[in-house]
Amino acid sequence: MQSNKVLDAKGLACPMPIVKTKKAINELNVGDVLEVHATDKGAKADVSAWAKSGGHASLQDTEEDGVLKFWIKKA
Repeated sequence: MQSNKVLDAKGLACPMPIVKTKKAINELNVGDVLEVHATDKGAKADVSAWAKSGGHASLQDTEEDGVLKFWIKKA
């Protein structure tokens, strides 16, 4: 999936992946897609819930070799 920015949040424990995601999405334009890479298992629920609460669209999430990847479209 195409993204406008990739955020590397690997190795960070909760709540840092969300904190970094919020900062990164604020730097994007409406309609842009942020790709987030995280290793904290709690990020799977946290990132989706955060995106929904902010009105952003959680487009896709995958797990590959222990790395969770999320694609969030800024609202």
